[in-house]
Amino acid sequence: MMWETEGRDEMRTREDAIQYGLTFDGAYTDRPFPRADWQLVRVRGSKKTFLAVYERNGLVNLNVKVDPEWRDFWRNAYASVLLGWHQNKEHWNTILLDGSIPEQEMKRMIAESYDLVTDSPAKRIYQAVRKIPKGCVATYGQVAQMAGNPKMARAVGNALHRNPDPLHIPCFRVVNAKGELAGEFAFGGAGQQAKLLEQEGVHVEDGRVDLKKYGICLQNKGLT
Repeated sequence: MMWETEGRDEMRTREDAIQYGLTFDGAYTDRPFPRADWQLVRVRGSKKTFLAVYERNGLVNLNVKVDPEWRDFWRNAYASVLLGWHQNKEHWNTILLDGSIPEQEMKRMIAESYDLVTDSPAKRIYQAVRKIPKGCVATYGQVAQMAGNPKMARAVGNALHRNPDPLHIPCFRVVNAKGELAGEFAFGGAGQQAKLLEQEGVHVEDGRVDLKKYGICLQNKGLT
């Protein structure tokens, strides 16, 4: 999935950021600190914070939780992404709303923060897909089973079509119950899924792979 780079000026105020944070399931706002300019967006139930909004040095700041594997990527990609101010700098980044970061990238960082503090189905699906070994494929049903709910095979398809990180979530290794590849609209164009599989040694014939040869066995591979 390619992230758009337009709309740089669309998330410029604290209200913009808070309203986007409130689009996530179970999100609500809180002002737990004496300083009135700090506003948190939390998740109901766990009360965990995934977005903190405040003003500092004349700019609106957003604190978001970040996977340590992505922490330095974001800091190196944008000068306006800094070490988390007033929070654990290993697990939090600060985003300056100065108009220099594309809106979609800011939304991506907020969405990743939300996923880190929740046990969302999409998060578990992406974690399951990461476990599919190179040179193998898994069916939608197997991914659902690995993600903890064998009945959500359709949700697997929906999540993979919104794959936020194709480089690290190899959704091209997922096929249907017959071993058939996805429609040509996926993975960047006609034949792209087949190409990616062939590069890993998986033979594709007539848009299908041999599940007996390349399909994973959850028990034997220790994936359950």
